Amino acid sequence: MAVGSILLAAACGGGAKVALDAESASFYETAQLIMTGEEKDIFHHLPDSESRREFIADFWSKRDPDAYTEENEFQQEFYSRLDYANKHFKEGLPGWKTDRGRIYVYMGPPDKTEEFFTIQDPNVRGPILWWIYYAYELGIEFADEKGNGTYEMRNYNGNFFEALNSLIIGRVPYRTGAARKFVDFKVSYDHLKRAIDFRFPAEAISFKEEGEYQRADLELQVFVYDKNRIKVEEFKAEKTIRIPLADLLEMKEIAVSLSHELRPGEYHLDTVVIGKDGALGKTRKIVDLKVK
Repeated sequence: MAVGSILLAAACGGGAKVALDAESASFYETAQLIMTGEEKDIFHHLPDSESRREFIADFWSKRDPDAYTEENEFQQEFYSRLDYANKHFKEGLPGWKTDRGRIYVYMGPPDKTEEFFTIQDPNVRGPILWWIYYAYELGIEFADEKGNGTYEMRNYNGNFFEALNSLIIGRVPYRTGAARKFVDFKVSYDHLKRAIDFRFPAEAISFKEEGEYQRADLELQVFVYDKNRIKVEEFKAEKTIRIPLADLLEMKEIAVSLSHELRPGEYHLDTVVIGKDGALGKTRKIVDLKVK
């Protein structure tokens, strides 16, 4: 896919369009920027306004970095960035529909900007712009190749898709040393145990001393959709991990098993993990499973 098409593809919905009520249409117009492909598909298959209101509540809840406060900081930041983009990146379109506006909505203000002119590229009108994000180890180039003041994204240095995908699902980062990583984890289904298995990188979880053991408390939220993207259930469970320090030092992964029977079929699982008392922060994983 061409660089100039990346942001357009990220913002386009999937599946057949449905007639939306005013509330749902207002939400979808901008929230589609940060929807996963599966979420767009689910939203377009919802039969009525009531089910869409439930979807919208789940959508923001999954991305709320701190479920124990009244505010949803992610949602507030999203709309604040939309407002900024509309004020500063108008190019004959609402600011959030431009390439610079979308990048701003996804990643916020760049840590550093660079602007320079070149005579080596006759297709460029005006300066070439670079936005640099140290946290994501990413640089993004914008240029006006149409001569009409429209700056399109045309190049990047770094793992653009890793940053974009993590931001879209609202994944909370953690730090190891000076580098910023994202908490990725594995989700699978054990057909024999009838359980959902989670595996986390050991370095991502912060443990507290409890006698002879190291302890971490997690809250697991699981949203289950069938192959038609209809939500069939959702549930929460709390898990406490206790591991002797000597064993923990040798471990690369931390395994957590959640007993829950899924009937045979194809499922789309949206899992949210919240670490209590600073154990993990909040992170999220989306997987498709086939249960025998």
